[in-house]
Amino acid sequence: MSGHHISSAKFLWTIGAALFVLTVITVAVTWIHIPGPWNVVVAILVALVKATIVALFFMNLYWDDKFNLMLLFLSIAFFILMIGITLLDTLYRDDPIPSF
Repeated sequence: MSGHHISSAKFLWTIGAALFVLTVITVAVTWIHIPGPWNVVVAILVALVKATIVALFFMNLYWDDKFNLMLLFLSIAFFILMIGITLLDTLYRDDPIPSF
């Protein structure tokens, strides 16, 4: 570990304001008519940006050892792999009870 980083209050308020603006954008996406599944895609992209900001600055991964950042990325990749395997199993499974 390369030492303990202490963020200034001004920096944390800036990050908090950015998260607030991104939350407003997420809510605004529900009011704007975006066709098809694109409103969900935009909301997920905004949520990913917010999660990245929280992980980098509030969890101090930006200043921490890069090994911890690699562990975060590996855990996310493992999670996506497990969801993908589960979806592959459920998408191609025969229905035990016929649908209506």
